[in-house]
Amino acid sequence: MEQAIRAAESSTSAEIRVHIEDKLAVDARDRAAFIFEKLGMHATDARNGVLVYIAVESRKFAIIGDVGIHQFVQDAYWESCAEILTEHFKRAEFKGGIVSVIAHIAQPLSIHFPRKNNDQNELSDTISFGQ
Repeated sequence: MEQAIRAAESSTSAEIRVHIEDKLAVDARDRAAFIFEKLGMHATDARNGVLVYIAVESRKFAIIGDVGIHQFVQDAYWESCAEILTEHFKRAEFKGGIVSVIAHIAQPLSIHFPRKNNDQNELSDTISFGQ
């Protein structure tokens, strides 16, 4: 999964993170928004971070992007991301689903936020876990 993030970010200045937890007691989008801020994803220069949040045992997920990316993509795009995860998860292809959605997320990011020669990785590419 981290390799998929690095590959996706090789064509964009945007930042993609994946956060995985076991159980979720609140709304997935609310929890994802909390994790988004906790990971400092709101602090990127172009406000173009995207978080893939997954609560494994609760079987819930959310994909959220910062304000920079929202000016370029519509709700239908985020719904297509959710469909990718849903279809893979139905077949218990968890890693494959995450890798596929990362590649899908990278497509508009590479168009609207192309990687620059002096681009620096603003956030870690490692998967974060738990609280």
